[in-house]
Amino acid sequence: MTAPLPARIRELTADPAASFVLIARDGGVELLTGEVADVDRLADIPLAGPDGAREVFAMVPYCQVRERGFDAQDDGTPLRCLLVDGHERLDVAELVAALPEEPIPLRGGGFDITDEDYGQIVERVIAEEIGRGEGANFVIRRDYRASFEADDRIAALTWFRALLEHERGAYWTFAVITPDRIAVGASPEAHVVARGGVVTMNPISGTFRHPAGGATKASLSEFLSSTKETEELFMVVDEELKMMSQVCSDGGRITGPHLKEMSRLTHTEYMLRGRSRLDPRDILRETMFAPTVTGSPMQNACAVIRRHEHSPRGYYSGVAALFTPNAEGGHDLDAPILIRTAYISEGHLRVPVGATLVRHSDPAGEVGETHGKAAGVLGAIGAIERDVVAEARDDDAPAPARLADDPEVAALLASRNTRLADFWMQPQDAAHSDAFAGRRALVVDAEDRFTTMLAHQLRHLGLEVEIAPWDEVADADIDAADLVVSGPGPGDPRDADSPRVTRMQQVVARRLDAGTPLLAVCLSHQILADRLGIPLTPLDAPHQGVQKTIPVFGQDASVGFYNTFTARVSPGTTRVGGAEVSADPSTGDVYALRGERFASIQGHLESILSRDGITTLERLAAHALS
Repeated sequence: MTAPLPARIRELTADPAASFVLIARDGGVELLTGEVADVDRLADIPLAGPDGAREVFAMVPYCQVRERGFDAQDDGTPLRCLLVDGHERLDVAELVAALPEEPIPLRGGGFDITDEDYGQIVERVIAEEIGRGEGANFVIRRDYRASFEADDRIAALTWFRALLEHERGAYWTFAVITPDRIAVGASPEAHVVARGGVVTMNPISGTFRHPAGGATKASLSEFLSSTKETEELFMVVDEELKMMSQVCSDGGRITGPHLKEMSRLTHTEYMLRGRSRLDPRDILRETMFAPTVTGSPMQNACAVIRRHEHSPRGYYSGVAALFTPNAEGGHDLDAPILIRTAYISEGHLRVPVGATLVRHSDPAGEVGETHGKAAGVLGAIGAIERDVVAEARDDDAPAPARLADDPEVAALLASRNTRLADFWMQPQDAAHSDAFAGRRALVVDAEDRFTTMLAHQLRHLGLEVEIAPWDEVADADIDAADLVVSGPGPGDPRDADSPRVTRMQQVVARRLDAGTPLLAVCLSHQILADRLGIPLTPLDAPHQGVQKTIPVFGQDASVGFYNTFTARVSPGTTRVGGAEVSADPSTGDVYALRGERFASIQGHLESILSRDGITTLERLAAHALS
């Protein structure tokens, strides 16, 4: 029997003009109340109230990435703020007993895009985007839609109760209820948290849908051994380290991996931590949004999403953000990703879900992943039948053993770190090298924030570093730097119609012609090779998130690659004009070049996949500066 709702929630539910938020986190449930204010920009979130710092809850839509200059469709979804004037803590058991529980059946449910059409989108993205060098991975969504006969607010509270009762492992379980926007969900992932000057990000990727009867060690081990799932996780860690290197003075340290075990799904995750003094709104702005639900590189991922998704995203892949005043006079930030969420409006339900597309993706498998994710949300809120075995478990029975505690599973998970760079697994506040002390480097960004990680490593080597976007860097600055690092970026290095490629060609040529130190990376390495007369060609299969051991002028190095094109010489070639060539002995693919006052590398020495990245970077920079 359902107990009476607490009086305050009953009043709020009955008033269609009232706004409130319920958040289950850290073992309790919190009720936030207040007035709603919609603002245009993150900087406009009103953290200062008439009596000083105030608490604000914000729903940040995906289209807010336009603040970073990225492309996004705008459907008018607002950056909605709840100006908190009441914050209560509720007893979980009492609240669950009082929330409505009568099942609300769905009608006419289905995806807005057919399986066949979605599969064709997957094929196009792999061929036209990943296959042409536009990026390493992209997340393309579709929406499950259905209708129901119930009051929207009652439906939200009913489904919030179901989540509290049946979902486990969520970072936040929440219901956001405002006059024209209602959302209820269980997010597994804290996108970004800032407390006490410490910033934490939690990249999660890889989705293991539990088979009937629950996950087993054998089925989970098969998932953990998957090349696709492992590469997905490494790529999103690289992408979020780019963000950490932008907002944190110490770049960020990786810990993990861990398993995120939920009721119907298991994910794999890492934790990234660093220190920052930025305003939390700036931290949120520079980390919009998680690559786990967009792709990488981030700027191009937004363009790919715009080209291939049929409708705007709304709040999907944005964040819910709670800004709470702290003892230092600022605000702490807690911001989970808005995934595994149902949106409710006038008797209609929408559940957006996406699949991460990589070079190994199988269209049928990605179609199945969206079905699994939608079913996971619908089952968790009780809108479709839940797992019979799970529901039959005695409430007084002990909780099932965590598979992450199994020694064999733990060893298989930990083995992933043998592929990763020690540099990023260690504390980043250690004393820096003075190898290049007093030298100044200019890093030219060609729309890939790997440059932030490169800059951090160069600072670690003693250089003073500035990053400049390709379309803002001045010739005078290019001439003045002791070292110019011409950076990576997406696209075809042969594209004569691309203003970005043209400008990067000018940067490389200017330094070569002047005989001043140049280090060229990935796209810029290809541009340098082309200028030296070395042919460029597409790879037979893209190297996106690939780790290779390559020869680099007499030393083997383990390096991570994110490239679709390559410079290629005849196998055995060691010189082209005045440049030394380090190439694959079988294919002739050029891995590195060096000559008088210049050096280049095809791989990403800053990537977590580059186990020998920092030492190789020091070697090449030393050569260019010698």
